Amino acid sequence: MADNQEIWRPGSFTKNFSWGSPSAGLSELHEILRLGFAGEMADVPRQEFRRRLKASGRPDYIPINFFLFNKSIRGIDHLCADELVFQALNWDHTPRFDKLALFAFNLSFAGRWTGARKEQRRPALWANAYIRERLASQLGWNTRSVNANDIERFVEGDVRYRAETTRKLATNLNHLFLGGRLKELESVRIERWWVDCLFLALDRIIEDRLLDKKNTFSSEYASLLEQAGFVELTGKPTLEKQLAIKHLVALYDACGGRARFSDEATKARTETLVPDVQFFVANDHRPRGAIHRTNPRILKSIPAACAMLAKYAGFDDLSPDDLEDFDLEDYVKRRTQAALDRLKQQNIEPSMSAEELMKLMRGE
Repeated sequence: MADNQEIWRPGSFTKNFSWGSPSAGLSELHEILRLGFAGEMADVPRQEFRRRLKASGRPDYIPINFFLFNKSIRGIDHLCADELVFQALNWDHTPRFDKLALFAFNLSFAGRWTGARKEQRRPALWANAYIRERLASQLGWNTRSVNANDIERFVEGDVRYRAETTRKLATNLNHLFLGGRLKELESVRIERWWVDCLFLALDRIIEDRLLDKKNTFSSEYASLLEQAGFVELTGKPTLEKQLAIKHLVALYDACGGRARFSDEATKARTETLVPDVQFFVANDHRPRGAIHRTNPRILKSIPAACAMLAKYAGFDDLSPDDLEDFDLEDYVKRRTQAALDRLKQQNIEPSMSAEELMKLMRGE
């Protein structure tokens, strides 16, 4: 439903932001985040971020005004280290990052900074509305109809759009859709980028509410995701995705929200929630994997210190190497064989082999 109180102003998005060919994906943004945060998972002053980028000659307004979240800390404008930054700092550029970054843009929560106009808090609502109202609602997530002409017609005919030009916005947005691999968001299965998007959505929603001095309780997470249009923004809705949201919300809560990036906060949370288990001190500080026992497609990369908290939420732990080389079919096969072995130890004979069970699960 259109909100006539919304005002859509494209701002600097109508400029040429020089990110190269769509075939390169959003690799330029990936490098910008690495430079701006200097490899540290910590909020960085906005001016310091810009200073670090200036030496490289890279544009900074699009990343800091459209892709990142801004907030004031002790009177100084900062850029938040959240799930998007976590993925950029810990992995090389991949298509998974492109899809997460595109989601961050489409979700359009950018926070507040000194001198920002009111509408800059949600700077790309025109893109958000195009995905939710046009692509999801009218086209059923069939991306074949998405192009610059269709985007231009959408914004041109909407009273919420307040700018002189529509063509440059349309061509830039279509370029971003190509680089961000919008077509790959059509997938009906849960994939790792989708799981990452859910964590990023909660990071941004909670921070945005804090700007209005609103605390957020874990019981509200699922409904806030729904209000923000998370499902509509991330491809075709399925029952598998709806069921996964419940498990991922529990994992996000167990890990402490954005405090998961603080070892100190994570240690305190572990001692509170899992008092009988010694805090997991990781010799290997690379992120680990949390995989849900009911559906191995629900796989989330988490900071190493969150391993015990993930177990508390009903997830199994994957080592950094297992996470890096994760193979879904091999994982299911090994888990199935282990279950059959346990049954055999109890003198319970299965009626089919692990291979036969795998075929049954694949629908063969």
